[in-house]
Amino acid sequence: MIKAVVIGDPIDHSLSPVMHTAAFNQTGISGTYEKKRVSSDQLEEFVTFLKDSNYAGINITIPHKVAILPLLDEIDDEAKEIGAVNTVVNKDGRLIGYNTDGKGFLLGLKEKINKPLSELNVLLIGAGGAARAIAYALSKETPKYMAIANRSEERLYSLLKDLNDERIEGLSLQKAEGELARFDVLINTTNAGMHPNTDSIPLKLNLLKKDAVVSDIVYNPLTTRWLKDAKGKGATTDNGVSMLVMQGAMAFEKWTGTFPDTNNMKQVVMEQLRR
Repeated sequence: MIKAVVIGDPIDHSLSPVMHTAAFNQTGISGTYEKKRVSSDQLEEFVTFLKDSNYAGINITIPHKVAILPLLDEIDDEAKEIGAVNTVVNKDGRLIGYNTDGKGFLLGLKEKINKPLSELNVLLIGAGGAARAIAYALSKETPKYMAIANRSEERLYSLLKDLNDERIEGLSLQKAEGELARFDVLINTTNAGMHPNTDSIPLKLNLLKKDAVVSDIVYNPLTTRWLKDAKGKGATTDNGVSMLVMQGAMAFEKWTGTFPDTNNMKQVVMEQLRR
């Protein structure tokens, strides 16, 4: 029996258990997947518990993707470079951290864009754990121009320093809003618009290009207010389901050795969200 869990705070919104249960059923592997609220001051205690537990691994969501790094025994080179972890494998009490967020996100985004990223101007909003993974994956694709906008200047410049890519520019949210017409792809990595705060948006879209692709990693609700605004302006939109499913499938493979049917996982998540 393979046991896994997703931790975060908040965690009630997470659909990872629904998705991973479907993956266990589809592959015929005996396993369970739970969600557990772990606050920031409980994280260290939980990691200590995990080492001696029979959990094969965990997924990590907001706000622990960066904070968990010093608590792990080993970190995969890519996760180390990103500076954030979303998947942990428990190998006989030794905890190894990975990051499947960036690759998972890119697989979903590429289904929506009709040109290579090297021909497109990209704006990433946010500077947290998910932003780090996505920025790292995007930088490897060498967009024509790439900028990152964030409310906190300190966190923004910390991320830019870690990415160590002089082609990426840092912008205030105000400046990004004023220059919106130059961007072909917009990506929200913050939790703005996530249930229950469904009225919040990461950025005003007044100057949005008509043929832009607007992506939001929030998947509950299925269509955020921000995506509705973008659709109303003629943009192609992409919600967070693709990233959720792809990063989850990669984590599942690390725990079980089997890559599940992602179409089946996506269908289960969509059904749950429509309810």
